[in-house]
Amino acid sequence: MTMADEKLLMLSMAVTEMAKAKAFYAEQLGWSVTNDVGQGDRHWVGLELPGGGASLTLTTMRENMKPGTMKLYLSTSHIEAAYQELKAKGVAVNEVKDDLYGPGSGIKWFEITDPDGNRWLVVQS
Repeated sequence: MTMADEKLLMLSMAVTEMAKAKAFYAEQLGWSVTNDVGQGDRHWVGLELPGGGASLTLTTMRENMKPGTMKLYLSTSHIEAAYQELKAKGVAVNEVKDDLYGPGSGIKWFEITDPDGNRWLVVQS
């Protein structure tokens, strides 16, 4: 294996209330649950995005992670459609802006926040 063929496989995110976090990602964002494993006070839920790529694992086993401290980016080729879809599902969305890289950049984006306060920027690709 070389670094040239490696890709991001998974991100792990600490959550405070698994049921609430799982509902947000699976029901509101429409991601697929790939596994749901609990062992006592430890709980993991694996999720895949509809477009593929790296998976997201929600966990109550925090280690050094603090819920609400992540800022992540999603890309979409249809920013307005994504905005309307999430809004219709009850996700709190900020207005679409066109200044991701500063005034005049023309890159459209909007922000959502999960139940723990982790920020997701949805960006026009």
